[in-house]
Amino acid sequence: MKYTKALTPADDYKFTLSDELRRIAEQELNETDDRREHALQMLRDWAEKNPRIVKVRMDSKFLLKFLRVKKFSIPLAQENIERFLLLRFIRDGSVFMNLDCRLPKLDKLLDLGYLFALPKRDKNGRRVMFYRPGVFDLNEFSNEDMVRVHGICYETILADEENQIRGIVHAGVGTGIGLQYLTLFTIKEAVRITKNGEKLLPMRHQEMHGCNINPALKLAVEWGLTLISEKLRNRVRLYTDIKDIEIDKTLLPKEYGGVMPMAEMIKLWKAEVEAHRSTLLNDDNMAVHLHMYPEAAREGSVSSLKHNLNGCSGLKENNSTYGLAGSFRKLEVD
Repeated sequence: MKYTKALTPADDYKFTLSDELRRIAEQELNETDDRREHALQMLRDWAEKNPRIVKVRMDSKFLLKFLRVKKFSIPLAQENIERFLLLRFIRDGSVFMNLDCRLPKLDKLLDLGYLFALPKRDKNGRRVMFYRPGVFDLNEFSNEDMVRVHGICYETILADEENQIRGIVHAGVGTGIGLQYLTLFTIKEAVRITKNGEKLLPMRHQEMHGCNINPALKLAVEWGLTLISEKLRNRVRLYTDIKDIEIDKTLLPKEYGGVMPMAEMIKLWKAEVEAHRSTLLNDDNMAVHLHMYPEAAREGSVSSLKHNLNGCSGLKENNSTYGLAGSFRKLEVD
């Protein structure tokens, strides 16, 4: 089948990762060679026939991150992909597009070490995303800068198939964060970002560690935890000091009890980000027909996440050529 909507070619995928990763993929994500080949074909055919999709990447690496995070449930992966595409156009694409690491403010945030991946993997082979929100100067950077740098870093880490399969660990140090940071987003924006982030970001969040959090922000943190699912909430660990963090200390920057100086870690991470830059910018060519979605979905409202996309703009609810047709068992997804 010729895919006229393909931004990237529909490649013939071969699993070239280790036997250990093959085992994890099969046991935890329901991924086998036959199931993968079938699922990729189904997603490509669905995207080509979906009238709401204008252009989308059809390379295996892109599609597999959605299949893996949804444990190879094809309808859930379809839903995730379409909402992911739609999210890019919320607020006219001012935040979720043009994710260019060379833009001055974003480059500076990366230089400051606001967010970067630690170079070594943990004992379970997972990468650790390290957060230092205290370096985010409210007088210099905007909330859009914050969202964009997160987008750049998450897209970069997910470009690696091993990270798609093993999942990601998050660790943050709250030093320097005060009540003034609560003004970055309105309550509605905070809710939408949190809910959409958990539902739409194709990332397996394995552990979340927070350290040195200002006691004045206790209520804000507790409120934030209510916005995420119970499953994810049970993976959150908070510590008074980073010395107590339940992560191998040698993985951390030297300034936080590790071995390698943070400046070296940031340099290595910026090289990874730069290597993924052209791919990320090319993703801006993906597109959907916005007029075919309900207003709530176009705005990124939380309520829209509770309904599938089949009923949009007069399209028939159970048209299997584009929608989430049929009955499927409800999967618990990482």
